Amino acid sequence: MAGVKFGPAGNSDSFSAKHKSSLDAPEWLRGLGLDCYEYQCGKGVRVSRETALALGKRAKEAKISLSLHAPYFINLANPDPESLEKTTGYVLAACEAADWMGARRVVVHTGALMKRTRREALDIAKSSMTAVLRSCDEAGFAHMTLCPETMGKINQLGDLEEVLELCALDKRLVPCVDFGHLYARSLGADEGMEATERMLARMEEVLGAERASQFHSHFSRIEFTPNGGEKCHRTFADNGGFGPDPAPLMELLAKRGWSPTIICESAGTQAEDALEMKTLYQQYLKQ
Repeated sequence: MAGVKFGPAGNSDSFSAKHKSSLDAPEWLRGLGLDCYEYQCGKGVRVSRETALALGKRAKEAKISLSLHAPYFINLANPDPESLEKTTGYVLAACEAADWMGARRVVVHTGALMKRTRREALDIAKSSMTAVLRSCDEAGFAHMTLCPETMGKINQLGDLEEVLELCALDKRLVPCVDFGHLYARSLGADEGMEATERMLARMEEVLGAERASQFHSHFSRIEFTPNGGEKCHRTFADNGGFGPDPAPLMELLAKRGWSPTIICESAGTQAEDALEMKTLYQQYLKQ
């Protein structure tokens, strides 16, 4: 296998202090020794075709693989036809921008429970995802991979089981497993070697070894509240005892020989912390 890819979600503070354009990001990341970059469209797909094409060209030259985060407004768990139409529009716009860039993975949020049971919300989300995939096919985006993300707030749809059940709908769906989010929504329980191994084993059981081994991931330390789950993203340097610790995941990925994409979402130091994870992973590879 090609090995794990590491990179940031958006631009670190250290990058933004010296560069005005994300077009400079691929070369900068390659200079650090990183492998990938997730372009952020959380507040809407506003990148022009010209800029997206230019970013894709520079990423290819720097050998940086790209993914794209779709708008946060997506809610697969809302059965209202107008909501589904909007969600589909957001996904299609994200796929179009990603396609311009040469990215093949688009991360999507799953949605909120909206006073429904988790089972009811998940069944709605599965129906919505099926409709979204159909629209992607019709729009010429059958080659794109959608990555439903595990979410950090307890009242959101998107624990690991729910995301895996969504991904079981179609082989083009690959989970975006956010280990910080799972840590936060479990109030710190989903951390450490045993918990991490259980999550990876469950992914393999549901998706099969090949698809599981190439999962998408977000990782950062996260602060949570006892009632709601995720509060905010932290950095690896924060001394407040925030988790999760990346070491168990890095060790297990090295042992398994898996090749996921790990996108770091630390608050401002995402490139630096991505590099810290890559260094740790490489150390485990040598053991």
